[in-house]
Amino acid sequence: MSRIGRMPIAIPAGVTVEVAENNKVTVKGPKGTLERVMAPEMEIKVEGAEVTVSRPNDLKRMKSLHGLTRTLLHNMVVGVTEGFQKVLEVNGVGYRAAKQGKVLNLSLGYSHPVEMTDPEGLEVVVEGQNKIIVKGIDKEKVGQYAAEIRDKRRPEPYKGKGIKYADEHIRRKVGKAGKK
Repeated sequence: MSRIGRMPIAIPAGVTVEVAENNKVTVKGPKGTLERVMAPEMEIKVEGAEVTVSRPNDLKRMKSLHGLTRTLLHNMVVGVTEGFQKVLEVNGVGYRAAKQGKVLNLSLGYSHPVEMTDPEGLEVVVEGQNKIIVKGIDKEKVGQYAAEIRDKRRPEPYKGKGIKYADEHIRRKVGKAGKK
């Protein structure tokens, strides 16, 4: 049995969960509304203040979908109550980040500035010149946009320059040895 899939999801006060046909789940909360179509094989039940997910049989695909469906639902509930955020750090001499309205300007050592427009439903905050915080209610979108920002200049292993996640550890390499 899926240990994650078995666990019920507690619905906090102020959050409503609705399941329509074809397992279209709508979660409304204080921070906004999220919609997602879940796997049609899974059975999603809203009972009082909790949501349970059950599977029809023990095929490998059903076992996989069981835990996934429960986790996606849980992330939707957490998203509309607390929201998600990813913190990125810009490291390097002359590397900086700035915000102008909905546009994130990045100076990353290229011959041109890199400009990125915030996607719908996400908020990007720049603290100082080297800390970028991506906030939103959809965990998938937050992670995806943070990864796209990081891809503009990934951290390199020799000096550690580039954009990295705040909790990421860069494995450093030793540079070339000098002549004797």
